[in-house]
Amino acid sequence: MASASSGPSAVGVSSVDPGVSSGASSSGFNFLCCGVNRKRASGIKRPMAPEVPCSSGMPIKKIGHRSVDSSGETTYKKTTSSALKGAIQLGITHTVGSLSTKPERDVLMQDFYVVESIFFPSEGSNLTPAHHYNDFRFKTYAPVAFRYFRELFGIRPDDYLYSLCSEPLIELCSSGASGSLFYVSSDDEFIIKTVQHKEAEFLQKLLPGYYMNLNQNPRTLLPKFYGLYCVQAGGKNIRIVVMNNLLPRSVKMHIKYDLKGSTYKRRASQKEREKPLPTFKDLDFLQDISDGLFLDADMYNALCKTLQRDCLVLQSFKIMDYSLLMSIHNIDYAQREPLGNEAQHSVDTRRPAPQKALYSTAMESIQGEARRGGTMETDDYMGGIPARNSKGERLLLYIGIIDILQSYRFIKKLEHSWKALVHDGDTVSVHRPGFYAERFQRFMCNTVFKKIPFQPSWKSLKLKTHSSPIEQKNSEDLEQDSAVSCDPKMSALPQQC
Repeated sequence: MASASSGPSAVGVSSVDPGVSSGASSSGFNFLCCGVNRKRASGIKRPMAPEVPCSSGMPIKKIGHRSVDSSGETTYKKTTSSALKGAIQLGITHTVGSLSTKPERDVLMQDFYVVESIFFPSEGSNLTPAHHYNDFRFKTYAPVAFRYFRELFGIRPDDYLYSLCSEPLIELCSSGASGSLFYVSSDDEFIIKTVQHKEAEFLQKLLPGYYMNLNQNPRTLLPKFYGLYCVQAGGKNIRIVVMNNLLPRSVKMHIKYDLKGSTYKRRASQKEREKPLPTFKDLDFLQDISDGLFLDADMYNALCKTLQRDCLVLQSFKIMDYSLLMSIHNIDYAQREPLGNEAQHSVDTRRPAPQKALYSTAMESIQGEARRGGTMETDDYMGGIPARNSKGERLLLYIGIIDILQSYRFIKKLEHSWKALVHDGDTVSVHRPGFYAERFQRFMCNTVFKKIPFQPSWKSLKLKTHSSPIEQKNSEDLEQDSAVSCDPKMSALPQQC
């Protein structure tokens, strides 16, 4: 399809979003090298997040703009996932490379509203390489501002390129209720998510305040945004955001929760429960872990202080309907898991390589200064927050606040008013931002997380997670004599088998 944009080598910089250029996507995709040839530092195998297709042999399914056909091929706005991944990598390679030629300087107010655009014809141009799928246009929003954000978190341009472009992106099977596509970089560092037009627009408006907040406090459980882009193909705009990855694939998660502090329809559906790792909700947590999760006093205080600070920021921007995503790794159950199954054969027992970005793990987000080679013992916890359940089993918590691009606009007010007519207005998740923030904090710091009671049998929360399986087993035999749980889910829960 002919492009409606300017010539093949057209590059534009504007303060407003330029018009849509037409192009057609192609299912064919040959991975193009991004000019990064460094050897991978870690040979760690990551078996837990398989490459697409996720639904091979299933009938065509459609959620929002995302659909999966019977062969397992994913499309988004009629662009195949493979073509979209290629366009993203080509676009990011070009924009990061061109940005490196510009001198570093302070961020100015106008930098938040700049949009750079470049056209990628299939035959190539003097600025872009040739490729094996149809023409597309790639836009970069606020490139100078996002460069500052990446530098603030210690992400160098070559590391950013290497993580996102040295190997094909990995598509995650879960799409969420909105039908978004999720990709993770091969080194587990970054998540790429497709976002709706209103969400991308809201993030653009949020950037000056986001900049100010990060300057004051880079230690936060809020999402870390590293880039906002748009791929125009087939006459459609596909907007994507690059964020920090909360859940390392190298650590096996035993149970996962999406928590809001609301009880109205906050239970995982039967369809969700059939997934290999379901995302449970508030009512499930109250039923399964009624006693809560126990942290030592310092960790509890740091976590609640961070949550309070983050909720104040979200409230000031009139943001609501966000969640706390929490995934739990049960150390004691993991040490008891049988070694004969297929998954265990491919698991590397070495400690996973630490994430490169500063303040990127849950532990770093709630504690003091985090620097490479510093004195913090975060490596011992593989980035997770150490905790216990009511049986005294050792856990690692991986947490972060998600879904913050929801503004309390007129549509949300209408939704709350309607729900309040048929249900208690104080329990629905769509509520005014101030009340939402207060209820969210109260639920997290009173119900979900609690200070660990003094029990000599629990001893210390220090975890030797990077020792060998035999050393871990011997340590466990000396430290704990609790009953063996029935299954992975129950192992993270306090109830009797």
